[in-house]
Amino acid sequence: MNNHHESTGPSDGQQITLRGPAELADALPYLMGFHPSDSVVMVALHGGRGRFGGRLRLGIPREPGEWGPVAEQLAESLISGSERRDGRPDAIVIFLCQDSPDGESGRLTMERLRPFAQSLRTACGALDVPVLEALCLSDGRYWSYCCPDGRCCPPQGKLLAMPGTTVMAAAAAYAGIRVRGTLRDMEARLAPWRTPDEVSVQLRALDRAAASLVPRLLDERVKAEVAKETLALTRTLMDRLGRTPPAPEAVSDLGDDKLIGEDEAAAVILGLQDRETRDKAAVWMEGPEGHRALRLWRTLARRCVGPYGEHAAAPLTLAGWVSWSTGDEPGARVALAMALRADPEYTFAQLLHRACNEGLDPETLRRCLRGDGDGGEGPEPEVAGAEEAGAAVGAGGARGPALHVRRVRPATNRARRRASGRRVTDTRGTAPAPGSAGPGGPRPGTAGPGPVAAGRRVRDVRRYGRRGAGTRR
Repeated sequence: MNNHHESTGPSDGQQITLRGPAELADALPYLMGFHPSDSVVMVALHGGRGRFGGRLRLGIPREPGEWGPVAEQLAESLISGSERRDGRPDAIVIFLCQDSPDGESGRLTMERLRPFAQSLRTACGALDVPVLEALCLSDGRYWSYCCPDGRCCPPQGKLLAMPGTTVMAAAAAYAGIRVRGTLRDMEARLAPWRTPDEVSVQLRALDRAAASLVPRLLDERVKAEVAKETLALTRTLMDRLGRTPPAPEAVSDLGDDKLIGEDEAAAVILGLQDRETRDKAAVWMEGPEGHRALRLWRTLARRCVGPYGEHAAAPLTLAGWVSWSTGDEPGARVALAMALRADPEYTFAQLLHRACNEGLDPETLRRCLRGDGDGGEGPEPEVAGAEEAGAAVGAGGARGPALHVRRVRPATNRARRRASGRRVTDTRGTAPAPGSAGPGGPRPGTAGPGPVAAGRRVRDVRRYGRRGAGTRR
């Protein structure tokens, strides 16, 4: 067993000293703000006492052939990013978090991931930064990849501490810090519906909205009218949600889903594909108005079903922005990572993702957006849009230079085909998983010109959106 003395704390005025793998494993959810499932997490350590610095999270690649290249990019990203902020790290701690499929073979999972752990250790060592500890967390147990002593680190692993029973849990509770659920739980709140009946109803509504709105979005003479209609409907839906107080998370989303009709959701989803309309909606970012907007953006993200999955980039990015603006950084990273999963080229999500991971102050962007009015009118051309303001934040802001976020590129052609925007996210970041396709063609079981034509028009507006003044980015 390696004894550690990493100091961290839930607040600037309180420091906690962690000793040994058990306390390190227990601290992980508090470092990230949630339980990182199916993830590799790397944490930089600074100074003789091992002060926690930047941290990085990525979904564990499924193919072992990707582990070597991914390990090299993770090590380089964490070390170079730390150098820009806190100086070169003196050591690194690695966590591999993955439960077994049956919940009973954590040791097999640990052994299967051992080559990945070794690749990470080798990659860090090649950059002259040692790995102080590498842990595997699986099925309620932990194993050390660095300790060969079976007396303190037995082959069957050691049980993780019961939640809420450790010094880190006590300090976090005292500071009012709440650990969210697992990453999977957080993503589920934003994921598209899967129930066949619900998907079918919403899909028909999206097809109707596409047939009606896309030609108008393509027409510069009437596009501004669509923006006004979209923002007015958005305000109506927010007010409706505001009249129903939010419930606990377990039932809140179900209640919100019932308050928003499928045609209403479809109209706003299509309207938000226009960049200027989306920028105007970003003004709802703080206070009670921001919380109502966040509930709506989550609801709309869940309605981007089937071939409209790529349309979720807009509401997911808005959800990430409001979460970041209201102080929920873990929630912001999850939403923004999912936006990049839906559309890896979505510029606004890229900018916010980078700025959030860098730890920049969202107030810089809030100041830019407060000049955009109340969100009830069309875009004002003299006011900088959200994307331009986001670029300003990403270019530096009040806390220093921007973080360079690199995309992890798989080694094999098959992996390239499967990957859709897996990104390294530095400094308390989260990372997206493989994404979904956008609309644009007929679906199995559909016939006739209606849905197919709507799909073509959706594809047209998305191509248009990448070139002109109303670009969807």
